[in-house]
Amino acid sequence: MAVPTPLPPSLRRGLVAFSGSLFINNKTWDSGTAPSSQPAHKVLSSLPLQVMLYFNVYYFPVWCLAEGIMLHLKYHLLPWHYQFLLVTAFLILSLAEGPRLYLGYLGNLQEKVPELAGFLLLSFLIQLPLLLFLLSDRQVIHLPLEVPLHSFFLAFLLLEIVAAFLVLRTMTKQLAAQFYLRQFQEGGRARLEPGGTGGQAAGMG
Repeated sequence: MAVPTPLPPSLRRGLVAFSGSLFINNKTWDSGTAPSSQPAHKVLSSLPLQVMLYFNVYYFPVWCLAEGIMLHLKYHLLPWHYQFLLVTAFLILSLAEGPRLYLGYLGNLQEKVPELAGFLLLSFLIQLPLLLFLLSDRQVIHLPLEVPLHSFFLAFLLLEIVAAFLVLRTMTKQLAAQFYLRQFQEGGRARLEPGGTGGQAAGMG
């Protein structure tokens, strides 16, 4: 049973257009003459991406709890502006991770391009910069457990970005191929109809 998507229609159309402009090259094989027969459906979901998402779902509560405790322990040792930055980064990471994982599950398992594109954008534009800030900023007081915790999270994130990029590229090319095939088949049916261009040319001859 299909899971309802959380994305509004206008955002879905925008993500589809973004994915198409990023991955589809009209000079590649999928823009030429389409085959005359309907190909069998090929499973495009990525097993490595799904495995990483599965373990990430269980790892994130551990990271969230441990980071919350360590932030509480070192909060009074930080300057006021770093107190604000760290709390803000922690809240954004925590609030964005649930929707990010949901979009990843939905986009990968049901082969939905907009949801997978949303997952990729959330990972690359929000989670990755914030996590790099927590790991690399020298003014942040790193407790002994923080570096391995952030490093594991960063490893999950980078591997998921690469896997999602590859599967999204495959999905968009497959959608383009299906679109060109439908256009080819509809054009062939129109030529074969009595009132079509082919029928008119035969009648004039």
